[in-house]
This record gives sequence, structure tokens and C-alpha cells, in this order.
Amino acid sequence: MKKVLPFNKSQIEKIIKDYPTPFHIYDEEGLKATARNLYKSFSWVPQFKNFFAAKTNPNPYLIKILKEEGMGIDCSSLTELILAERIGFKGEEIMFSSNETPAKEYKKAKELGAIINLDDISHIEYLEKNVGLPDLICFRYNPGPKRTGNRFIGDPKEAKFGLTHRQLFEAYKICKKKGIKRFGLHTMIVSNEINQDAHIQTAGMLFDLVVELSKKFSIHFEFINMGGGWGIPYKPTDIPIDVEFVSRQIKKLYEEKIIKNNLAPLRVVMENGRFISGPHGYLVTTALHKKEIYKDYIGVDSCMANLMRPGMYGAYHHITVLGKENATKNKTYDVVGSLCENNDKFAIDRKLPKIIPGDILVIHDTGGHGYSMGFNYNGKLRSAELLLKENGEVIKIRRAENLDDYFATLDFTKI
Repeated sequence: MKKVLPFNKSQIEKIIKDYPTPFHIYDEEGLKATARNLYKSFSWVPQFKNFFAAKTNPNPYLIKILKEEGMGIDCSSLTELILAERIGFKGEEIMFSSNETPAKEYKKAKELGAIINLDDISHIEYLEKNVGLPDLICFRYNPGPKRTGNRFIGDPKEAKFGLTHRQLFEAYKICKKKGIKRFGLHTMIVSNEINQDAHIQTAGMLFDLVVELSKKFSIHFEFINMGGGWGIPYKPTDIPIDVEFVSRQIKKLYEEKIIKNNLAPLRVVMENGRFISGPHGYLVTTALHKKEIYKDYIGVDSCMANLMRPGMYGAYHHITVLGKENATKNKTYDVVGSLCENNDKFAIDRKLPKIIPGDILVIHDTGGHGYSMGFNYNGKLRSAELLLKENGEVIKIRRAENLDDYFATLDFTKI
């Protein structure tokens, strides 16, 4: 998939006059287009909803845009629940999928009327004792050896998340006895997966479970939550997910398994984050130094604190050198930041055009798990976030951190 930018060099140079690099910038037009395409493709689903995963990108300006496109929000912590509340989400627009959860977080979720998705069978008793059981309950299923997962979440047998098959059946049995009448079913097996078959298979697996559980316990399921995990084409050679194809295949399974067994209407919901916002974020950074030792290095003014994925996972993020988009890529560089860590690298042995100090580099696909995974190691300060609006206007949606922010939690008077 060809990597294109929603802006050019002259536009970025103008932006830099007001907002020095590094910064993340997000494309509103692209964000909306992806959201609308997902909803259009799944329009056959009764009350289809994607609960945008707040952990992906917790900027309220972006999430508000997605709310206006019909999305809910997926939260996994107290902070994210409060973020959802402040943005204006209410009740079952919020999906609370957490693990190892303290009582105060369940309490807030219940206060907001959020859908509570339990990660363990023991949490039924914990929730009932500390907060009280909600009207609607959902459980996260871990299929263990029945599925293979992928390299990001790993082998389901080794994953800390979810209930086993046996526990899942016991959990719904317990909840029915306790008088709960509204049910959902959730799973999350893969992360950043562009293999379409994996997502289709997940839907089929959940439909089969709904059929089996419904018949065994005479309970009615309101929804399945396929989780997130839809991947994006980070590399130019990656093939993007064909959303309409996946939707058609899931619809066939729905008709074969749900409608045929008289279990409709059953909502199909998701909690995709990266798939929605990932391709529409960019980290803009300036080349500061060129170092030539055993390898050639380009040192930039951003670092792993601005984008952790390459250093943490060895993840590929495409890099464009502004003004040199059509130049020959005849140089091999490691593109690096200034952390005192050798894995602070945005690219290793990457073929790029010749780069000189002052060149502006754009690192693609940082709209998901980019700024949100930032940190302050080495005293690094997190960058600003900007929004490129549909009308071409650029607004600041988060200011850059400053030294006062860094030292705000310390009291030097008592040293």
C-alpha cells in the first residue's frame, strides 16, 4: 500500500514556525473516512457500534470526533472512565474491559452505567461483594489451545486474559442463578492482525459459543464483542484489511449460526482503536546530526519517549523525508533518538534518500499507540499534539510538556 501524506513540506514548515518539532499531527478527514467506512460496511448489523479503545489514543479531541461518528469508547482503567465521562459518553456507550481490577474502578464503571466485561470468573464474587452486580454482564473468553493468537498478544494459553472454556460456561450459569438476565460475550485474541481470516474466525467462534450457551442455559445474548486487534498496513508491502469482504463473511456466519438458530437480533460490536486512528497520525521530527562510525546514523529531535513501538517491539514505521519523496533511496541509515538506550531507534538499516541536518522526517502511522505510550525516561518531555482539520486549519489539541510539568510532583523544599 503506497504511503501518502495529507500535507506537504511547505505546510509543515509553516506549522513548525508555531509548533516546533517534534509533534504528532492527526488527519481529521482520514479519521472520519475510516470510521464511516467501517460503519457503512457493517450497516447490516443491528445497532452496530465500535467502542474506540481509549488506550490507543486518549486525546479527547480525537475521541469526540469519533463519538460524533457514532462510536462508543472502550476503557480499561479509572482514568479512562473519567476521560469518557468528561467527553460526554454515557451508560452503555462505554465498554469497561479491564483486568486485575480494583473495586474503585468497578464502582466508577457501575456509576456510569458502563457495560462491565469481566476478565475472570472470580470477579463475579468480587464485583458482587464490593460494588454489586450490574443488570448486564459480559465475560472475556480465552480459547487457549483452540486458537493460535499472534506475536503481539501471543499464544492464548500463555495470555493472562480471559476465562477458559469451562470457566466461561460456569460463569454464565452462576450469573443466571443470581438473577442477571442481560448478557454479552467478548474475546480478544490477536493484536495488529492484518490476516482477515483471523477476524472472520473469531466471529464464527463467538457465534458458536452464543448458540451453545443460549441452548444450555436458556439465556439471551444481546451482543458479541469481537474485541479489537484489526491491523493496519505499516509497511508499503502490507495488504490492508478489506472491510467490506470481512463484513460479508461475518454476515454469512451470522445467518448460518444466529438467524438459523432463532437467536437474532444479536448485535456485533468491536473495540478497534489502532485500525481507526493509527494510519491518521504522524510524528514530525527534525534531523539534528549525522554520525558515521561502523554504521551511518541520523539523530533526530524525537526519541522513543515520543514513539515506543519500534524500540519495544521492533515494529516498522515508514519514514518520509519531506521534499525528497521522489529522491533515490541510496543511503542506509539507522534513524535514532537521544535516549541513553541503544534500542532508541525508529529505523534500522533503512534505505532512505540522503539526509542532512535540518531535514524534516515524517514517521507514519503514529495515530495509535504513539503518544499514548510516551514516557519521561531520561527527563524527556512529551510533545505537542496537533489536528489537521478538514478545512486545512491546524489546531493544538495538546500542548507540549514543559519542565514545570516534569518537576510538578516533587517537593524540593524538603531536600
